[in-house]
Amino acid sequence: MSDDNLVGVSRRRALAGLAAAGAAGTVFASGRPALAAPNMCVLTPQAIQGPFYFDLKLVRGDIAEGKPGAPLRLRLKLVEARTCAPIGGARIDVWHADGLGLYSGYAHQGESGTASTRGETFLRGSQTTDVGGEVAFTTIYPGWYPTRAPHVHFKIFLDRRSLLTGQMYFPDAVSDVVYRSARPYSDRVKRDTTNATDGVLRATRGGASTICEMSQEADRYQAFLQIGVDREKSRG
Repeated sequence: MSDDNLVGVSRRRALAGLAAAGAAGTVFASGRPALAAPNMCVLTPQAIQGPFYFDLKLVRGDIAEGKPGAPLRLRLKLVEARTCAPIGGARIDVWHADGLGLYSGYAHQGESGTASTRGETFLRGSQTTDVGGEVAFTTIYPGWYPTRAPHVHFKIFLDRRSLLTGQMYFPDAVSDVVYRSARPYSDRVKRDTTNATDGVLRATRGGASTICEMSQEADRYQAFLQIGVDREKSRG
């Protein structure tokens, strides 16, 4: 099967997975996910950066680079936690693993430790928040790797310095559907870690606030996370 056909099959299976998730009772919002109410803003907790970050200064919205997997539109909204005011002009970097659980740019990966993606840049990118505090990335649903639930890393820079490093997670029910329904996830053994058993998430105070909201569009998932920061405290 050609790469183009493989991507097409993955897309069709992902769409079937969306329908199955809805039928099974997974809650999806229709259209754009509802934003948090003004009195619902919370301070997003810091999380470890992990070993796979590097600054490529790749300013782009489409970070998939043709990687096969369930299509995903990732939206992040940056707000001041105390007032819920949107923060424009901040740089947000994101990076995550592909459908096989590999990050771009590193050697000694995979369950055998022999996979190398040195010189590659897939599933990494950077954008600046608009006046509404938002950025959006076109990507694929992140894959899992041993001891970790699926997640996306993010790093926020304000005034030329890092303001927040965090990780966002996905509802387990959605991950279950994706990993059963779409390749290359479905070609792998069953994942070994859920949100409830992920050591990083469990060790992060307030980590539940970093599980994203999900919705569905005609041909892809949409994930949304509102990130609350305290600029005054960070400058102090």
